[in-house]
Amino acid sequence: EPGEACYIPLTHRTADLIAEMPEQIALSEALPRLKALLENPAVMKVAHNAKYDLAVLRHSDIHVAPVDDSMLLSFVLDGGKHNHGLDELSQRMLGHQTIPYKEVAGVGKAQVTFDYVPLDKALDYAAEDADIALRLYRRLKARLVPEKMTTLYQTMERPLIDILVNMERAGIKVDPQILSRMSSEFSQDSARLEDEIYALAGETFNIASPKQMGEILFGKLGLPGGKKTGKTGAYSTGADVLEGLAAQGHALPRSILDWRQVNKLRSTYTDALQHQINPRTGRVHTSYAMTGAQTGRLSSTDPNLQNIPVRTEAGRKIRSAFIAEPGCKLVSIDYSQIELRLTAHMAEEETLRQAFRDGLDIHAMTASQVFGVPIEGMDPMVRRNAKAINFGIIYGISAFGLANNLGISNAEAKDFIDQYFERFPGIRHFMERAKLFGRDNGYVETLFGRKIHLKGIADKNFAQRGFAERQAINAPIQGTAADIIKRAMLRMPAALQAAGLSAKMLLQVHDELIFEAPEAETEALVATAREVMENACAPLVELAVPLVADAGIADNWMEAH
Repeated sequence: EPGEACYIPLTHRTADLIAEMPEQIALSEALPRLKALLENPAVMKVAHNAKYDLAVLRHSDIHVAPVDDSMLLSFVLDGGKHNHGLDELSQRMLGHQTIPYKEVAGVGKAQVTFDYVPLDKALDYAAEDADIALRLYRRLKARLVPEKMTTLYQTMERPLIDILVNMERAGIKVDPQILSRMSSEFSQDSARLEDEIYALAGETFNIASPKQMGEILFGKLGLPGGKKTGKTGAYSTGADVLEGLAAQGHALPRSILDWRQVNKLRSTYTDALQHQINPRTGRVHTSYAMTGAQTGRLSSTDPNLQNIPVRTEAGRKIRSAFIAEPGCKLVSIDYSQIELRLTAHMAEEETLRQAFRDGLDIHAMTASQVFGVPIEGMDPMVRRNAKAINFGIIYGISAFGLANNLGISNAEAKDFIDQYFERFPGIRHFMERAKLFGRDNGYVETLFGRKIHLKGIADKNFAQRGFAERQAINAPIQGTAADIIKRAMLRMPAALQAAGLSAKMLLQVHDELIFEAPEAETEALVATAREVMENACAPLVELAVPLVADAGIADNWMEAH
């Protein structure tokens, strides 16, 4: 009942060697009794962030079911409104300030692990956690039916918990020697770029200092566009500023960008990943956040495998360290241009729909329509411009943003966008409808009924309102793509089992699923997984364009993608 909770201490110890150990039930006795309850299909278990608890209990061979998750309930009902952590929801919904973790475990060097927390403090903290989860659950669960969110919660978000626990436990094998070699190469590249930067600047300076860099670029060299920030009075030297200068043909900003990139790849990936390999499994085990992105997209941490840059050769090389076990292959299957396909469907833009049905090169087709040039023998730059517009439009890009991307004038970029809308009027109407719906309702929806709430859509502040309007256009598209891949992931284990395959789903990275399979199974895996992914919308949604999944098979992730 609300207000009543219990804590069962199992492995508490004392830091004082003379003091007696706390009296508690032996772990070996407690676990079999708890297992019976936690696995009992007639008893509902409620947790806040259940995936974490399920993963911990799986170490003791306890498969918790059935489960409800107050964090996921909050996310399904109020995605985009606020965060969904227990402490915030407790304050927001119950007016109750929970005991901070640092109050029981300490901070900094004085912080202890929970097994060293005295029993009286542990009881209050842990029992409050359980109590608040129950209270939140009762309030949130009661909203599912009236707010028509039962299907999304019960058929998509809740069943995904178990899928993700299995993927996190599986992990992916990483070769530390490849990472170590790449770290050395990046160090050499960094040193070479430093010398290049000092030569171009005509003096040595601290490249990591925005203040010193700004003085060199805009003070000493007098490059255009230098703006001082209000707080520090230093020149702004963010990536967008340097990109703009590099696009104008200035060598120093380009070298600084390259230097930053190389150092980021080394510190964030090649160095850090070596320490994140589990010594017992030889694999890295990322953790998926189910409520990290308001569109419903999964995000990943410790390590973040979704942010490995793939647009540069150096970034792509990092994926070569992710390898298959001997006798196995990695299989990557990803949706081809899923967001553009969904845009064509949702905007009811028949020209684009037909192009996808006919299997045309969509960027070349767009270039042909917008710029009036034949597809045969098309200049690659023209196709590149069309590609930038295609992807930019669904993110609500401005003429200024497109001009920056393509290195052209604002007037030219505005002409490109105007021609695009003239050729594809359905896209403009879709964008206007999305903004209007968002303004009227305070949220937008995916094709599967996920609501994405928009802060600031009716704000008087132009910048905030503009940001929310761009979200209103993109969120239904990105959110629907996220829903589709989740539906594919949910159906995958049963499909693999039915096909008699032992392949394992290891990773999800945006529109891509990565599997590990015995070499002899790879072709059958591709056929099975592709079938699941390309039909993931059925029977709830019938798309006017086909979904297409591309597959690659190799010894490492870079070659498989």
